[in-house]
Amino acid sequence: MNMKKDYIAAIDIGTTKIVAIVGKRGTNGKIDIIGISKTVSKGVKRGVVLNIDETVNAIQTVLTEVQQKTGLKLSDVFVGIAGQHIKSIRNRGYINRDSYDDEITHADVKRLIEDAHKIPIDIGEEIIHVLPQNYIVDSETGVRNPVGMSGKRLEGNFHIVIGQIASIKNIEKCVNRTGLHIHDVILEPLASSAAVLTEDEMEAGVALVDIGGGTTDIAVYHEGVIRHTAVISFGGNVVTKDIKEGCSILERQAEELKMKFGSALGDLAEEDKVVIIPGISGRDSKEISFKSLAYIIQSRMEEIIDAVLFELENSECMDKLSAGIVITGGGAMLRHLPQLVRFRTGMDVRIGYPNAHLAGNVADDINQPMYATSVGLLMKGYEFMDSNKSLAREVIISQPQTETEPEDEFEEVKQVKQVKQEQTEPKGRIIDKVKNSLIDFFNENGSKM
Repeated sequence: MNMKKDYIAAIDIGTTKIVAIVGKRGTNGKIDIIGISKTVSKGVKRGVVLNIDETVNAIQTVLTEVQQKTGLKLSDVFVGIAGQHIKSIRNRGYINRDSYDDEITHADVKRLIEDAHKIPIDIGEEIIHVLPQNYIVDSETGVRNPVGMSGKRLEGNFHIVIGQIASIKNIEKCVNRTGLHIHDVILEPLASSAAVLTEDEMEAGVALVDIGGGTTDIAVYHEGVIRHTAVISFGGNVVTKDIKEGCSILERQAEELKMKFGSALGDLAEEDKVVIIPGISGRDSKEISFKSLAYIIQSRMEEIIDAVLFELENSECMDKLSAGIVITGGGAMLRHLPQLVRFRTGMDVRIGYPNAHLAGNVADDINQPMYATSVGLLMKGYEFMDSNKSLAREVIISQPQTETEPEDEFEEVKQVKQVKQEQTEPKGRIIDKVKNSLIDFFNENGSKM
């Protein structure tokens, strides 16, 4: 993929869908979606790859389609990760500097973050992200950016995201088998947060709840800093499964019922309306009332909301969420879900759309909560590329620069070298010439005698 043209590609590997998306950043910093492709996800359950071949085929399908739409040959992508194996911990690290006189530099902060990557974790786990929350310079606490300050001891409080090595490697294997290289693996709730949350919400305190098919992802922000992340191991698919079992219908029929006629509040559903489901293989059709369907959905959604509340209490920011809750993901499109969440939590609730960071007139099919993670992966991809570019510039500046000779001066340089050789070679031949002249002289005299 040609990064010189400022294109970024990302792949969202979810339980219900796999999305490939390509974007280009404009002069105003917003992203123009060049192409997007979606297909049904097979081989992934609760965010974890369980069938390599099926997942590779699905990725190849969206990859081929998006390349045809954009005319670009993709080679490098950013990939999202979630799943029930994800967990997070808090940690504090420190480094001691040599002198008070020198200012704290980016290299010092980088060394502190690298040390945080070395903390002991369980066997079979790997650190995915080390997210700084704040810094402490000597006795000064609550420092957002310590660069430029003077101090001998630099400490940092970090939010560390950990995942299982096997799950991460399986995702990498699936993407690599399609001929793509992974730039970085990004936690999906962080990507969704970048797409749908505003800076004011993150400063005031907000909880992002991304309801996917297999998992429900949570990210809590306060004072502009990530405070807590979690992945709940069930999402919209359990609602579909309850409808399937409660109404004795097929899974695809249950999913269609949920999307077209479902409601998260049984009390708001129409009592006098029913939907007729065709019978299986010529059997009698079934009538399902809207109210019965809504109560089935409500009971399961309340369970998901209770699990979210449990994670919010663990974040120790429950009473600091002035901006309330932002729900996104495919499950956010369920009717009356904001009302149910508001009723169960007592907080302000809104649905998160990824349109704030998209350029131009965004198509309605892209400006949907289900694409929040995909758009967020592009945004996180640009952050990754920008940070790497700055690091690359620092490396170039720090290395000694060697003067290179232009190609049109090559012949001139070659001639100069030849002249130098001619100037140095006679010094070695003087003795031989003197010897030869003396021999000739004596030979001539001997013949005369």
